This record gives sequence, C-alpha cells and structure tokens, in this order.
Amino acid sequence: MKKFVLAASFAALSAAFLPVTASAQNVAIVNGKPVPKARVELLVGQVTKNGQPRSPELEAQVRDEVVLREIFMQEAEKRGIPASADYRAQMELARQSIMIRELFADYAKKNPVTDAEAQAEYDKFKAQNSGTEYRARHILVEKEDEAKALIKQLNGGAKFEDLAAKNSKDPGSAANGGDLDFANPGNFVPEFSKAMTSLKKGEITQEPVKSQFGFHIIKLEDTREAQFPAFDDVKPQIMQRLSQQKLANFQQELRSKAKTDHKFAN
Repeated sequence: MKKFVLAASFAALSAAFLPVTASAQNVAIVNGKPVPKARVELLVGQVTKNGQPRSPELEAQVRDEVVLREIFMQEAEKRGIPASADYRAQMELARQSIMIRELFADYAKKNPVTDAEAQAEYDKFKAQNSGTEYRARHILVEKEDEAKALIKQLNGGAKFEDLAAKNSKDPGSAANGGDLDFANPGNFVPEFSKAMTSLKKGEITQEPVKSQFGFHIIKLEDTREAQFPAFDDVKPQIMQRLSQQKLANFQQELRSKAKTDHKFAN
C-alpha cells in the first residue's frame, strides 16, 4: 500500500512539473499555440550578426516582435494567405535571395583577405602615387576672352581668391577661392596638369589653359612630397575593398563558366 501511495504521489508531482517544463521552452502561448524561445534566439542572432550588441532591451524587443509575428501569422493562415499564388511566388523569390546570399557569405568566409594581400595593395597604391603633390588654385570660365581679361586683372594686383569666388564656373572650388588642395598631377586632365607642373610657387599661367571643361587660369600655391596614411589606419578599408573585388571575381567566374544561351545585356 505504501508503495502504491508513493508511486501515485510521484506521478502527481511529475504531472505538476510538466507544464512548467514545457513553458520554460516557450516565450508565450498565443491562442493555445506555444511560441518557442528558439525563435527569439534565432532573431537575436540575426540582429547581433549585423553588429547590434545583445542587451536586455534588445531581447525584450525581440520577444515582443516574435509574439506579434505569431499573432499576425495565425491570422494570415486563418485567411488562407499561404495558399495564395502571390504568397508562393514571393516565397520562391525569398528562397532564391537567401540561397544566393548564403552562397556569397560562404565564399567570403572561406576566402578571406589576408594581411599580406592588404599590405601588397597598400604598397602598390603608394608606389603609383609617390612623387610630388601640387596645391593649386584655378578659375574656370567658358570663353578665352574672359580668361584673358581675368589674367590682366590678376597682373594688376587683383586677388586670385576673390576673382575665383566671383567668376569661376567650378562649383567644387569657387567657394574656396579656387583652392584644389594638394593632389597628384595625374588627378587632373593632361592640359591642366602640364600647365600646373610647369609653374613655380606663386606663379599664375599667363595664357588661358584650354581643356574639355573650358578655359582655366591656374596659380600654383605649393608643392610637397606625396603623403600617405599609415597602413594600419587604412587597413580595414583596403580589406573591405579587396573582399568586394574577390566576390565580384567569383561572381564573374561563375557567370563565365555557366553553359547558357542567354546573352547578358552587359
């Protein structure tokens, strides 16, 4: 008799704990349907993967979102949304997008940019842009006669900055008195670069310099040896760009290897 009572008591105790155990696995019950906590973890994982730190506030927001989604999904199912052709079409597009995104994420994970690759890219850029940088001002006008008249005013003592601000058609530099800051000569069109590098500090071109943009009057302010940020300061940007290049090459490789009769527009 004692054994029977003991067994019955144990069964009753186990039954009492079952709802507690089950509820521990759920974040809520919506219209009798449990919402598993795994959904919360899944959504938190997606959010934090994008850079947002995990916090009690974030978890609370996600729990609310998960329960709201369950409420809305139940209503959608009640109305037969999952059976609609539009829903099925959108689900197929979503499936394709997710699969392609995961393909590219897998490639990036297995083909990371190395420190050596980033250093080589930095060294290449530095070598290509070494030498002298020039700081110049310019005034850009449409007609040669305008340029000649302005040169005459400059030779008469007018301030270059004032004439540039008043007359230059270059919106990027006019407000700064025509200042183009320090730059490598290769950043300019050939005609401009040739005229600029032939000047001495403080000199102004005495003839208008014609380019595809119009007529320039150029004043050389200063020169210096090309300056570069330290490798560690730009390493993240270099690695990001190289990673994008690797992914673009991977995409192009898949495209070129595919056997298809489709003709791409570009």
